Amino acid sequence: MKILVTGGAGFIGSHVADAYIEMGHEVVIVDNLSTGRMENVNPKAQFFKMNIHDKEIFDVFKAEKFDIVNHHAAQMDIRLSVADPVYDATNNIIGTINLLQASVKNNVKKFIFISSGGAIYGEQEYFPADEKHPTRPLSPYGITKLTGEKYIYYYHHVYDLNYVILRYANIYGPRQNPNGEAGVVAIFSNKLLTGEQPIINGNGLQTRDYVYVRDVVDANLKAVDYNDNECFNIGTGIETDVNELFNCLNHLTGAVTEEVHGPAQPGEQLRSVLNIDKAKRLLNWTPQTSLEEGLVKTVEFFKEYHNIK
Repeated sequence: MKILVTGGAGFIGSHVADAYIEMGHEVVIVDNLSTGRMENVNPKAQFFKMNIHDKEIFDVFKAEKFDIVNHHAAQMDIRLSVADPVYDATNNIIGTINLLQASVKNNVKKFIFISSGGAIYGEQEYFPADEKHPTRPLSPYGITKLTGEKYIYYYHHVYDLNYVILRYANIYGPRQNPNGEAGVVAIFSNKLLTGEQPIINGNGLQTRDYVYVRDVVDANLKAVDYNDNECFNIGTGIETDVNELFNCLNHLTGAVTEEVHGPAQPGEQLRSVLNIDKAKRLLNWTPQTSLEEGLVKTVEFFKEYHNIK
């Protein structure tokens, strides 16, 4: 099949594109390279540098005739979404509508949409959160992801566009950007390996559900063959606090760095963990990588990146 991967030069999207190519699919990547890197683009993929909210995307759809759209491209920095919600909405809402419009105009068979299991639920009422948990996003980013889901339901109802929605927990692994505001595993790994001091926000007891990127790739592979229209949490169902994460990475990197805390970030979610029973039951997906195994692989990637023996 011919698959469009938006954001295919980025951290997660590039891994997904690689896996689709490995499975024998023809892959086209669209990425504006605002955070993605050309070095992540598989040489066997066709690449277009453009914004998904530009009208030129319709020309790509018309020329390429995709079977499936896998939509990873997004403005995903929560703090930037707070500082500039218009920019956030232009990328994440207008961009998604553009892709949906182009999909129905060009007979795309399935739309795989990447949403956020942390951001759209907001402060959880119960733990872990399943897909029926109330959605009360506390950031413009979370609002745009939930809005994207609502538009997908609309396009399915009106135009019969098939879909799978994957609500990600906190994804980590090789290729993650260590210089952004998000991605604490990459940020800590990079700083510990280069002798910088990581700063833990607040008391470090805030928890997240960390899932290794290869396991996420497997969910995207299964979504291609899934025949119903569903929304799935993609996580581990396990909470890990930031202090525990720091201490584990401190050990794995061989650093002897003290635990330093800074001010808490206003509005930061305190606990986030996803119930993945639905994905296990219907998508036949279960994460295979333990946190320690995934952190070892991630640290090895950054060691190689910095040429550290």
